[in-house]
Amino acid sequence: MAVTVSPWGVAVTAALVALTVVVSWRLNLGLHKVVFLSSTRSVVQLLATGLLLVPALRPDAHLGWAWLWSGVMVVFATGVVRRRTKPLEENRPSIVLSAVAVTCPLAAGLIVVFCCGVLPLKPWTLVPMAGIILGNTLPATAAGAIRFIELVTEERGQIEAMLALGFKPKDAVRPQVARAIKTALTPEIERMRMIGLVLLPGTMTGMLLAGADPIDAVMTQMVVTFLVLGGITVTVVTVVLGCSFSAVGDGRISTQPHD
Repeated sequence: MAVTVSPWGVAVTAALVALTVVVSWRLNLGLHKVVFLSSTRSVVQLLATGLLLVPALRPDAHLGWAWLWSGVMVVFATGVVRRRTKPLEENRPSIVLSAVAVTCPLAAGLIVVFCCGVLPLKPWTLVPMAGIILGNTLPATAAGAIRFIELVTEERGQIEAMLALGFKPKDAVRPQVARAIKTALTPEIERMRMIGLVLLPGTMTGMLLAGADPIDAVMTQMVVTFLVLGGITVTVVTVVLGCSFSAVGDGRISTQPHD
């Protein structure tokens, strides 16, 4: 039997958000305004998404609506990558690189899922799969790009020395690229270790609440978990390599000794 949540249930759980606001205020964390605005924004966005998804996920809905929705998510995800890497200034990924980094893991994941018959290609499978892949890759992408620039800045002398010795720019920053990618991938790998023991992921939990068979929920969660890790890997590698080429390859990170 599927579980439904009433508006009253949502309001009650919102008290936990109020608790976070109070803690931030009492401890002078400076987060209460951000928490309030973020939670309010999430409510508005989720309600709008729920309403807009109705025509796309109807039993008789045309698959084109789901593809259109997925395309819109790609556009927004590209913008998110650009915004989250804004601190990198001139070294952040270009709009083209951001779009490629978002599109490649999504395309790879959807091909694996639907062309290999893992799931049937339906509106109610396409939209959630696209959302899961995109949503989980964005935080790691920003983390990897920002960490790369931090490493390049901190280890500038080492990079300049390697360039002076005749190393190619891509070889000079290879250690920083590898460490940045490792930093971005580590949280998801650690999360995989906890699944099933101390962590019941969202997809599995949602299916269990909807009354699905536990084994079916577990199998679906396996698919989602592997898609997420693969998607994060493709996106992070694309963005970090792109940042390395733009930052060193065209000289925007100086290879000349400091005065």
